[in-house]
Amino acid sequence: MSSSLLIALVSLLLPCLLSLLLLHLSTVLDPDPDAAAPRVKKAPPLPLRFRHDGTFKILQVADMHFGNGAATRCRDVGPDGGGALCSDLNTTRFLRRLIEAEKPDLIAFTGDNIFGTSATDAAESLLKAISPAMEFKHLKFSFIGQKNLYAPALAFFHIPIPEVRELWYTGFKGQYQEGVACSTVNSGVLGTLVSMGDVKAVFLGHDHLNDFCGSLNGIWFCYGGGFGYHGYGRPHWPRRARVIYSGLKKGQRSWSEVKSIRTWKVLDDEKLSKIDEQVLWRCSTDDSHRNAFYPRQGV
Repeated sequence: MSSSLLIALVSLLLPCLLSLLLLHLSTVLDPDPDAAAPRVKKAPPLPLRFRHDGTFKILQVADMHFGNGAATRCRDVGPDGGGALCSDLNTTRFLRRLIEAEKPDLIAFTGDNIFGTSATDAAESLLKAISPAMEFKHLKFSFIGQKNLYAPALAFFHIPIPEVRELWYTGFKGQYQEGVACSTVNSGVLGTLVSMGDVKAVFLGHDHLNDFCGSLNGIWFCYGGGFGYHGYGRPHWPRRARVIYSGLKKGQRSWSEVKSIRTWKVLDDEKLSKIDEQVLWRCSTDDSHRNAFYPRQGV
């Protein structure tokens, strides 16, 4: 195996292993008998599967930056965002509203789930941050590094690859409001993803003010946009999340292959406004609709 391919695989798997280790540690801590803290299940009772209507919906939550709950103040919010009364509870309230409104089958937490320097107890903060998801028994959730949820494949990770910077010149849909904070070393992740042949979209975090989608070598790269209120943001620019929605083709007697993959963003405003809906991939005999191109939008 070449060194570049090995580095690429390590960069994809290491964050996942760290997240799983944190979850494991949280399950062995002595629980507070007076607290109503949810418990982490070791394994879901059923595998991921499409709904009876042939659809599957994923909610991407990027950069929650949860601290200590009500005691942790928000950053970069205006008076309409709660002002001095805004706290981590705004983050968990947003997550709960999204789950109730969108009814996802899976939540992908794509990194920076807690704010290390603000969290007194990292495991406790993580459990508090994801507690709204754990209230819904039917929900599955995953941390960064997972791939191959269904064919065609999707990938989720936190830090963007260097090639994402090129989308400023080639076209994107959404907001490109800050520089892409990526590794200075190109480890060949894009080439690895392309060589797999089935990866159609990658979902990222890390840069809170970016929420755009753009295509590189036939693969879409989409930011989730900043979710958490203790992470940096921009006043009067609502926190947001990304939804990925896939549907199956209807055969004569049963569902067949994946028909399309769509995405949109949901804002944390009064109406949970849905914006920038687009098709990322569509099954077609001539592949004429595999990638819809959008010209570069102004910031």
